Amino acid sequence: MQQWVCEQVLGIEPATEDEKPQPRHTQADKWAMKYETAKQFHEREGHLRVPRKHVETIVVDSDGDECQEEREIKLGACRQPSAAGPPPSPSSEWNSSLRSACAGHNSLLLGLS
Repeated sequence: MQQWVCEQVLGIEPATEDEKPQPRHTQADKWAMKYETAKQFHEREGHLRVPRKHVETIVVDSDGDECQEEREIKLGACRQPSAAGPPPSPSSEWNSSLRSACAGHNSLLLGLS
Protein backbone atom coordinates (compact mmCIF):
# COMPACT_ATOMS: atom_id res chain seq x y z
CA MET A 1 0.00 0.00 0.00
CA GLN A 2 2.75 2.46 0.95
CA GLN A 3 4.73 1.65 -2.18
CA TRP A 4 1.63 2.28 -4.33
CA VAL A 5 0.97 5.63 -2.63
CA CYS A 6 4.60 6.67 -3.06
CA GLU A 7 4.69 5.72 -6.73
CA GLN A 8 1.16 6.66 -7.92
CA VAL A 9 0.14 9.57 -5.70
CA LEU A 10 3.44 11.21 -4.81
CA GLY A 11 5.37 10.25 -7.94
CA ILE A 12 8.35 8.90 -5.99
CA GLU A 13 10.32 6.12 -7.68
CA PRO A 14 12.33 3.48 -5.78
CA ALA A 15 16.00 4.31 -5.29
CA THR A 16 18.46 2.94 -7.82
CA GLU A 17 21.50 0.96 -6.72
CA ASP A 18 23.64 4.12 -6.97
CA GLU A 19 21.31 6.04 -4.64
CA LYS A 20 21.07 3.38 -1.93
CA PRO A 21 23.33 3.85 1.12
CA GLN A 22 26.43 1.72 1.46
CA PRO A 23 26.07 -1.26 3.82
CA ARG A 24 27.44 -0.64 7.29
CA HIS A 25 30.66 -2.30 8.37
CA THR A 26 30.23 -5.14 10.85
CA GLN A 27 32.30 -5.40 14.02
CA ALA A 28 34.22 -8.24 12.37
CA ASP A 29 35.07 -5.96 9.43
CA LYS A 30 36.24 -3.21 11.80
CA TRP A 31 38.40 -5.60 13.82
CA ALA A 32 39.92 -7.07 10.64
CA MET A 33 40.79 -3.57 9.41
CA LYS A 34 42.37 -2.64 12.75
CA TYR A 35 44.28 -5.93 12.78
CA GLU A 36 45.68 -5.28 9.29
CA THR A 37 46.61 -1.75 10.38
CA ALA A 38 48.42 -3.09 13.45
CA LYS A 39 50.28 -5.64 11.29
CA GLN A 40 51.37 -2.86 8.93
CA PHE A 41 52.61 -0.75 11.87
CA HIS A 42 54.46 -3.74 13.37
CA GLU A 43 56.16 -4.62 10.06
CA ARG A 44 57.37 -1.04 9.65
CA GLU A 45 58.31 -0.21 13.28
CA GLY A 46 59.16 -3.65 14.68
CA HIS A 47 56.98 -3.22 17.79
CA LEU A 48 53.38 -2.50 18.80
CA ARG A 49 53.99 0.29 21.31
CA VAL A 50 51.69 2.66 19.45
CA PRO A 51 51.58 6.27 20.64
CA ARG A 52 48.14 7.27 21.92
CA LYS A 53 47.41 9.80 19.15
CA HIS A 54 48.99 7.86 16.26
CA VAL A 55 47.01 7.69 13.00
CA GLU A 56 47.98 4.97 10.51
CA THR A 57 47.05 5.15 6.83
CA ILE A 58 46.05 1.87 5.20
CA VAL A 59 44.99 1.02 1.63
CA VAL A 60 41.81 -1.08 1.42
CA ASP A 61 39.73 -2.51 -1.41
CA SER A 62 36.43 -0.69 -1.69
CA ASP A 63 33.46 -3.02 -2.14
CA GLY A 64 35.47 -5.74 -3.92
CA ASP A 65 36.08 -3.50 -6.93
CA GLU A 66 39.42 -2.95 -8.58
CA CYS A 67 39.66 0.53 -7.05
CA GLN A 68 41.37 1.01 -3.72
CA GLU A 69 41.02 3.76 -1.19
CA GLU A 70 43.19 5.07 1.60
CA ARG A 71 41.76 5.13 5.10
CA GLU A 72 43.16 6.72 8.20
CA ILE A 73 42.82 4.50 11.28
CA LYS A 74 43.36 5.92 14.75
CA LEU A 75 45.52 3.00 15.80
CA GLY A 76 46.64 4.59 19.08
CA ALA A 77 43.04 4.94 20.21
CA CYS A 78 42.47 1.19 19.68
CA ARG A 79 44.60 0.28 22.69
CA GLN A 80 42.83 -1.28 25.63
CA PRO A 81 42.71 0.89 28.76
CA SER A 82 44.34 -2.00 30.63
CA ALA A 83 47.51 -1.57 28.55
CA ALA A 84 48.88 0.72 31.26
CA GLY A 85 48.51 -2.07 33.82
CA PRO A 86 45.97 -2.93 36.48
CA PRO A 87 44.64 -0.15 38.69
CA PRO A 88 46.57 0.27 41.91
CA SER A 89 45.11 -1.68 44.79
CA PRO A 90 44.09 0.24 47.89
CA SER A 91 46.55 0.08 50.77
CA SER A 92 46.05 -2.56 53.43
CA GLU A 93 45.55 0.21 56.02
CA TRP A 94 42.68 1.60 53.99
CA ASN A 95 41.17 -1.91 53.58
CA SER A 96 41.29 -2.65 57.31
CA SER A 97 39.74 0.71 58.25
CA LEU A 98 36.99 0.17 55.69
CA ARG A 99 36.29 -3.33 57.02
CA SER A 100 36.07 -2.11 60.61
CA ALA A 101 33.79 0.79 59.60
CA CYS A 102 31.44 -1.54 57.73
CA ALA A 103 31.45 -4.29 60.35
CA GLY A 104 28.78 -2.67 62.50
CA HIS A 105 26.60 -1.87 59.52
CA ASN A 106 26.74 -5.43 58.18
CA SER A 107 25.44 -6.82 61.46
CA LEU A 108 22.61 -4.27 61.46
CA LEU A 109 21.68 -5.19 57.87
CA LEU A 110 21.67 -8.88 58.71
CA GLY A 111 19.60 -8.32 61.88
CA LEU A 112 22.31 -9.68 64.15
CA SER A 113 22.39 -6.82 66.69
